[in-house]
Amino acid sequence: MSTSASGLQSATAVKIYQRLLTYALPYWRMFALAIVGMVVYALTEPVFAAMMKPLLDGSFVEKNPDTIRLIPMVLLGIFMVRAIFGFLSSYCIRWVGRKVVADLRQEMFAKLLKMPTCHYDNTSSGKLLSKLIYNVDQVAQATTTALTILVRDTISLIGLLAWMLYLHLVLSMTFLLVGPVIALSLSYVIKRFRRISKNIQKSMGQITHFSEEVIEGHRVVKAFGGQAYEMENFIKVNEKNRHQQMKMVVTDNVSVSLIQLIVAMALSGIIYLSTLDSMREAISVGTFMSFVVAMGMLLGPIKRLTKVNSHIQKGIAAADSLFELLDTDIENDQGRIVLEKVKGEIQFQDVWHRYDENKAWALKSINLTIPAGKTVAFVGGSGGGKTTLVNLIPRFYEACQGKITLDGHNIEDLTLDSLRQQIALVSQDITLFNDSIANNIAYGYKRGASREHIEQAAKAAHILDFINSLPDGLDSLVGENGVLLSGGQRQRIAIARAILKDAPILILDEATAALDNESERHIQLALEELMKNRTTLVIAHRLSTIEKADRIVVMNQGEIVEQGTHQSLLKLNRYYAELQNK
Repeated sequence: MSTSASGLQSATAVKIYQRLLTYALPYWRMFALAIVGMVVYALTEPVFAAMMKPLLDGSFVEKNPDTIRLIPMVLLGIFMVRAIFGFLSSYCIRWVGRKVVADLRQEMFAKLLKMPTCHYDNTSSGKLLSKLIYNVDQVAQATTTALTILVRDTISLIGLLAWMLYLHLVLSMTFLLVGPVIALSLSYVIKRFRRISKNIQKSMGQITHFSEEVIEGHRVVKAFGGQAYEMENFIKVNEKNRHQQMKMVVTDNVSVSLIQLIVAMALSGIIYLSTLDSMREAISVGTFMSFVVAMGMLLGPIKRLTKVNSHIQKGIAAADSLFELLDTDIENDQGRIVLEKVKGEIQFQDVWHRYDENKAWALKSINLTIPAGKTVAFVGGSGGGKTTLVNLIPRFYEACQGKITLDGHNIEDLTLDSLRQQIALVSQDITLFNDSIANNIAYGYKRGASREHIEQAAKAAHILDFINSLPDGLDSLVGENGVLLSGGQRQRIAIARAILKDAPILILDEATAALDNESERHIQLALEELMKNRTTLVIAHRLSTIEKADRIVVMNQGEIVEQGTHQSLLKLNRYYAELQNK
């Protein structure tokens, strides 16, 4: 690595740590108390070393009775002060640290809620969870344990060195000669810690990602006999993480042992010098022992300051990944228009869209008007662009070119909240939360839903009889993502949620795909009632479910190839007729 690159990395690391410490500023009072506690605690170490001189010279050499009586009380006082301020500093700094972690997690979670859908498409949820859970705890180490060691032990180190210089300049200078050697060793260790820490975090993200995939897809893993394959992959990433952790352990312990050896060599040299005839006459017993005690007490701070680099570098690497997430652009919400209730007319004006600049267009020159209160169905082969088109309406994705309007308003001029309040969505991939059935039906219902309204929605979705058959009724838990329910039951709860929202625009993306024939008949009746006087966009592969639509739009390779009613499209005997005959 070049010197300039190394300097740039160091400067970046300092900026990251400074930014991290800004999260402690709102809690400056507790932070200040912690610093005061650390300073007082640290100063007790050189004071204790200083007490060795009067203790030995006054008590054992001069046998001064006043000193003999005073020294035990002073020593007791020193350790009482040490205990009180040690507790104060530890409690306050950990309080601040946990506040910083809570604030970071909260800010990250808020960011996750506002991230564009495309970010989730390109980033595994396991890596995001690793940042939210594992990396934040690494930051906690950097803001609590590491900071405590830095402040306490640096002050202790300075105090002890100052006392040693006061006692004997020549002996102290001998000890200080090892300073540059220690500094060079630390410089190498810091760079290595930072590099290994980043590798550890990457491997943790991979472990979380693999684990999450197996947990969510355990049925597929079992059904297709993928246990051995998944185990083999997990062993690889787990071993990679272990290998990186052991690199950290080796670097940590070797660096500590090396620095301790350097300090021990200095200590040996000082003891040798102290035994010379010229030195023995100039140094009293108390002075020599006070010097040796101070030097011995230096080993603890030096050892901890050496080890603290691992915490700091882990914290900096973790903070870097957190700030990368926090600095990610959120959804574009520059609109200022707030619509309370819309009629529901939607227009696509020369709309083009693709998910990546290097990929083909998913939508090409879409021009379409959907009248308010009408039902429009979208059909076509897989990859035709149906789902992409309807996903542009709630702005899950932004159109690359063209304009989409709602009641004449460009949807980009509307606030996202206002726009999405006009839309209810039921998709094939149902998302239910590990909560009660009632709370899943009423999810996001801002005005607050009464029990009666929830029951009415459940009844309209033809699921109330099933709910009433459960021991806890509406209060029954659905399990993670509705795992305790059948596919049809999950879908009907999602439909009940859409019914309760009572939005003027309804998007049904394969809403009846998971239902058996009996359930589908019930749901079709419920949906027909729900779709009255609403603008409804239906995506369906089962063409029998959309025959009554006011208009059917046929899509192929991102383009609208034909549109009309069921009967008129059959008469054309082209794309739609071909789909009907499959």
